[in-house]
Amino acid sequence: MALLSLSLDDEHASLALRERVALTDELAAKVLRTLLSHRNITAAVVVSTCMRTMVVVESERFHGAIEEITSTLAEVTGTELAAFDDALTIHFDRGVASHLFTVAAGLKSVVPGEFEILGQLRRSLERAQDEHVTSSALTELFQRAIASGRRVRHETTIARGTTSFAHAAVEAAFAVSEPKDTHAVVVGAGQLGTGVVRSLLQFEGVTRVTLCNRTLERAHAVAAELGDARIEAVGLNALAATFETASLLIVAADGTAPLISTSDVALLRHPVTLVDLAVPHGVEREVAAFAHVTRLDITTLRERIDRALDDRRDAVNQAELIVREDVEKFLDDQRARGAASQVTLLREYFDSVVASEFARRASDLDGLTPEQADMVQSLVRGVVAKIAHRPTTMLKDMAGTDQGKRLSEATRVLFGLD
Repeated sequence: MALLSLSLDDEHASLALRERVALTDELAAKVLRTLLSHRNITAAVVVSTCMRTMVVVESERFHGAIEEITSTLAEVTGTELAAFDDALTIHFDRGVASHLFTVAAGLKSVVPGEFEILGQLRRSLERAQDEHVTSSALTELFQRAIASGRRVRHETTIARGTTSFAHAAVEAAFAVSEPKDTHAVVVGAGQLGTGVVRSLLQFEGVTRVTLCNRTLERAHAVAAELGDARIEAVGLNALAATFETASLLIVAADGTAPLISTSDVALLRHPVTLVDLAVPHGVEREVAAFAHVTRLDITTLRERIDRALDDRRDAVNQAELIVREDVEKFLDDQRARGAASQVTLLREYFDSVVASEFARRASDLDGLTPEQADMVQSLVRGVVAKIAHRPTTMLKDMAGTDQGKRLSEATRVLFGLD
């Protein structure tokens, strides 16, 4: 089996398309189940974040698997297939590991080194395991990528300063308007929303934070966890009422339609900053037409953050070196494991031939003394070992190369190894 990853990310796909194919937990589970119903895919993990939707699979036929992945995403998200043309980031085998390790290191994130991605990768793997659609190879790939991501953050300064997407969003908002008697509203009480609330509370100028969530119990739980008297937990039905006094609204909850529309802000007479962290977008883009409204989204946040991170370039370079080192170690381990398995099978085959022949010709050795019989067996086994030495050595030395793959396949066919 070979590895294949297909992503819709900011390298090739527009924000509008990424919003259309963003997956809730329920839809991600549906994608996993659908993928495994196809003939070319034997294992899969699906990752969906505000920056990317990525599918990693095991497959024997690359092109067939790509078609099955794109058709599944199109069907589940209601997106026409033509939208995927020239919008896909595709990696095979070695490239899959390099790409995933780079993502885990936070080198593909809006904020280099941000921590949220590690939790997102871990939950994506756990979801695939819960659906019983992953494999030992995919599990090890994700676990090693996550471990590499932790190493990057421990051994470099890439995690210095603003490394949270949530905190970066809050800083960007206050770059527009300084926090002073600020009533902030946060929509969404998941990991991202909780991070946004935690970041807001670090500013003394924030006097009130309304946490608005579909499930009121979850909002109350987050408020209790953070333990700050400035937090008020309300249900989503109370969102409209918060507009009367809020000067900052941050949407960190995914949904099928925008939660804040032009009609919500049209009658306001005070300045308001709307930060849209949702995918698909949670704030209608048209609100930016109002003079009293400032709208920030993932694209504008990235532009601001890129300008502010020049002092972290050396850390990024160090992180890239660690990623390359960890990828090579992972691939070396994979190659060694694969070669060792085939070498074992080949040696077992030779041993079985020798044992079978001695059993078949046992009567021919009846006239020999025990010492002579042992000498014959030792001689035969020594000859066979010398014959087996070159092919087994070459299988190990050439593991992972194109020639090694051809040699491995030829060995399997020639000797009937299964």
